[in-house]
Amino acid sequence: MTVADQHWDPDRYRKNAGFVAELGMPVVDLLAPRPGERILDLGCGDGALTRKLAALGCDVVGADASADQIRKAREEGLYAQVVDGQNLTFDAEFDAVFTNAALHWMKDAAAVVAGVRRALKPGGRFVGEFGGAGNVQTLRTALRVAVAARGVDPDAADPWYFPTTEAYSAILKNAGFVVKSIELIDRPTPLPGDVDGWLAVFGESFLNRIDASDRPAAIDQIREALRPVLTDTDGVWVADYVRLRFSAELPQ
Repeated sequence: MTVADQHWDPDRYRKNAGFVAELGMPVVDLLAPRPGERILDLGCGDGALTRKLAALGCDVVGADASADQIRKAREEGLYAQVVDGQNLTFDAEFDAVFTNAALHWMKDAAAVVAGVRRALKPGGRFVGEFGGAGNVQTLRTALRVAVAARGVDPDAADPWYFPTTEAYSAILKNAGFVVKSIELIDRPTPLPGDVDGWLAVFGESFLNRIDASDRPAAIDQIREALRPVLTDTDGVWVADYVRLRFSAELPQ
């Protein structure tokens, strides 16, 4: 994942966003990996799901744009490379490309899909899940309002690509994939703590554009705007996630 002003600290990520990998297991099931298959885990992060695939007997290559996340994955014995997902250079070497919670950080979706196509063998599978249309809409709006109030262009700050099923299907088909399944899934997601943790992990592209002295006030503003909307009756923060899950294949 390559995003201006976005830094991926592996320990912070595990503390505040460990649920991302935990909720990614249905995508592993959709992939239906077979022992011995060579699989690219695109946007692997610290390798939480890469480990799952390896444990199933697959030959897995982890790929992520964050050097810190790749360092963590390697420390845990995984084979992983620092790779820009929008500029893949693999050539017909994978049986499948798997991805979870990463593609929405790659705005040039057509370049990503073209690179995946090149990376796959004939008949290869591309299976994944990422933020779809409407994902974290409440959180995103609060961030955009807060930075705009401080003279920051919210469009320039916004790092995300959340497509409709129709838009992403078209990109897949244009690249030569046969779309086997694609759907939007509403998935309200309880957070492990206060929304501050979510903002620290995922909101840097917005917040780092604000003067450091004003950042705490901006976070306070965002938190209080969101509290009536994103906390349940027990005070638990629940993020308004919408996921786009898909499975596509290349012809033999």
